[in-house]
Amino acid sequence: MKDKSKFKLKHFINYIVIGAATIIFTILNFTGVLGLSEQFLLEKITIAIILAVSLGLVVGFLGELSLGHAGFMCIGAYIGGKISALLSSSSLGTGLPNLLISIIVGGIAAAIAGVAIGLPALRLKGDYLAIVTLAFGEIVKTLFLNSSDESFGGPIGLETPRYDRNHLFIIGFVLVLVMLAIIQNIIRSKHGRAITSIRDSEIAARATGINVTRYKLLVFALSAFFAGIAGVLYSFSNYRVQCTKFDYNYSIEILVMVVLGGMGSVNGSILSATLITFLQVQLASILTGDLAVLQNIFYALVLILIVIYNNAPALKGFRETHNLKTFFSKLFKKKKEDVDPSLVKDDEAKWNRIPTKINMDELLSMDVKVTESTMKPDKDKGGSS
Repeated sequence: MKDKSKFKLKHFINYIVIGAATIIFTILNFTGVLGLSEQFLLEKITIAIILAVSLGLVVGFLGELSLGHAGFMCIGAYIGGKISALLSSSSLGTGLPNLLISIIVGGIAAAIAGVAIGLPALRLKGDYLAIVTLAFGEIVKTLFLNSSDESFGGPIGLETPRYDRNHLFIIGFVLVLVMLAIIQNIIRSKHGRAITSIRDSEIAARATGINVTRYKLLVFALSAFFAGIAGVLYSFSNYRVQCTKFDYNYSIEILVMVVLGGMGSVNGSILSATLITFLQVQLASILTGDLAVLQNIFYALVLILIVIYNNAPALKGFRETHNLKTFFSKLFKKKKEDVDPSLVKDDEAKWNRIPTKINMDELLSMDVKVTESTMKPDKDKGGSS
């Protein structure tokens, strides 16, 4: 029987990588190596990771297609930004308490919206659910667009306080770690197995007594909660929040991160969100002026090439032999001739440990005496021609 308490490195590799990145970038920041552009890039990366992993919970693990993730982010950005603007004029200012309160309020507001839209919408499936969530995102954007100047700024947008650049990306990395701890623990628990069983066969899940509606609402609300947190981080990384940012195209962009990273892969969503965000920022900085029109073309070409590489049957052998898993296995695997024989442990299941009626030592040490009868050939077995 396997020991369930055994430590598995693969379950903690993303914590280790993100924790190491947080420490390294913090040291580089306080030593003056990171500039404003690098700090802003790290802020965008943390926001993209939170969005991709939270949407992957719905699309990859629950198996439902949602195109309204930008709508939940929009709610978090506006509600959290408004709370931050109100608190900044009080004694709290724009410090860490202001940020934490805004994150909690913005996340809860998005989660409530997730439950409100999830109750009727999750009775639908496939394209119908995608259309409803898409409509929800457009409705949210339209509501904030037509709000009054005193409430949420209307078409001009909501003016929000900008958080300290030296600390915001660090807080973003910490929130990524918190999100991973919550989502991965749910996925690896009995609740996670219930969620994936709904994805595989909803009928079979209902037949085994799983409350499908409750789990769907749980996943939808949790995903919306983290999307709202990403929206609050977005409001703190900008001086103004405008609803035109959270349109249909942005929801598709988040979905692309999930699909490219692999459906149901948390680590894949993290990698794809990082690479796509980095690609967008670099293209925006390189292709400027008249070349700015080429940004979307290059971006689309890169995405097409990535999709072809991940799905082309002709490249299957190349993908299996040239990947990170194979590289690290070859890197840490020792050759047989490099292994010291003195370090090889004996097999614990020795032959003399096996209980038998006859002592094995006596059998193996038995002397065989040669006599004339054993040497004399057997005439009866000889045949006559």
